[in-house]
Amino acid sequence: MRDFRDAKAMAQTLRDGLKSKSISLTHSESLELIAKTFGVHDWNVLSAVIQSSQSANAPPAMALDATGDSAVLPVIPLRDLVLFPQMVVPLFVGRDKTKRAIEHALANDASLLVVTQRRVGDDDPALDDLHGVGVAAKVIQYVPLNNGTLKVTVSGARRVRIARAVENVFLAVETTAIDDVRGEATEETIALSHEIAEAYQAYAKNRFSRILGYIAEPGLLADTAAPLAQMHFAPGIERMQQILETADVVRRLMMILETMKTDRRAA
Repeated sequence: MRDFRDAKAMAQTLRDGLKSKSISLTHSESLELIAKTFGVHDWNVLSAVIQSSQSANAPPAMALDATGDSAVLPVIPLRDLVLFPQMVVPLFVGRDKTKRAIEHALANDASLLVVTQRRVGDDDPALDDLHGVGVAAKVIQYVPLNNGTLKVTVSGARRVRIARAVENVFLAVETTAIDDVRGEATEETIALSHEIAEAYQAYAKNRFSRILGYIAEPGLLADTAAPLAQMHFAPGIERMQQILETADVVRRLMMILETMKTDRRAA
């Protein structure tokens, strides 16, 4: 599966695909569109993130411990956002316990768990205060700010389920990987992908729908469309968490499509 480091290749694929349909798109325009697909402001930001990731010298093992599809990871709890696989997003961290979790991740291989907490107002969430499914991610950029806050850019990797808490000076959990179900390309997934692209285009009136139309892998399409739905349709944290927790790719595509259609009707 491609991730943000394949951005240039994805931009070229998009441009070539549109050219075959007599749709003109410059190389810089395609780069900008791909950058926004990964949740960053523009190509310059994504390029800096890629360079930062490539320059990092990190071992391949998971942060605390890993065996097969099981891993123990330090936790970043999010108040008002759901992270998805392949999504690149900057986070601003002020809580001391979360800072210690990030420092531990950076001292190892930069792997951690990003998971949304159940209540926005919880300043010191415990395991029971978190949703049961999050995303294993990598820290790809780390900037301490003058006010004591950390600006941390993370790249989502894969869905994981929380199995149990692990005692430490920061919040850490044992996780197990969640594999996609019905993730192969079929007539049904292709039709759903086209519907999602059309629904997004009808709302946003921009070229992102063309990017969605050229993603052949259903799981990647769903995880690309979900952050766009979260950004533009504002369906709420609980709905986005339900989409994240859905392993069945066909069902996930259907939920994203329904979210776009429902919020358009509400608007």
